[in-house]
Amino acid sequence: MARHKGRILAFQAVFSWEMGHIAQADLLEFPWLDENSLEKIKPTSLDFARILVSGTIEHIDEIDGLIKKYLDSWDFERINKVDIAVLRISIYSLLYQQDIHPTIIINEAIDIAKEFGSGDSFRFVNAVLDNIRKELNR
Repeated sequence: MARHKGRILAFQAVFSWEMGHIAQADLLEFPWLDENSLEKIKPTSLDFARILVSGTIEHIDEIDGLIKKYLDSWDFERINKVDIAVLRISIYSLLYQQDIHPTIIINEAIDIAKEFGSGDSFRFVNAVLDNIRKELNR
């Protein structure tokens, strides 16, 4: 559960980074949460979210390159920004968090896409991530 909340925070941060060009240091403080909400989140969730956000932004060119590779005639710039944020944090995990099984990463991404994305977001996210997982042999 701690990692699920961390993934949601990371998704929100990467989405905010894309939409508002907020500085990474500011994102890692999760300024959209009020003090009461922030106090309710376990430190392990916050730490996990910070790792995902920092790693995703640090490797954004590599991550976006993988997304573009599997778009199948879609234009990257026209993809829903929610889907992009979910894909980015999930691809970072697939690439750099080898201790987490790919099925968990993809299932979490699908759940976040269902909660925050459009009607078919979860199918799109699943297809892209599954292709990347296969390429990585994970």
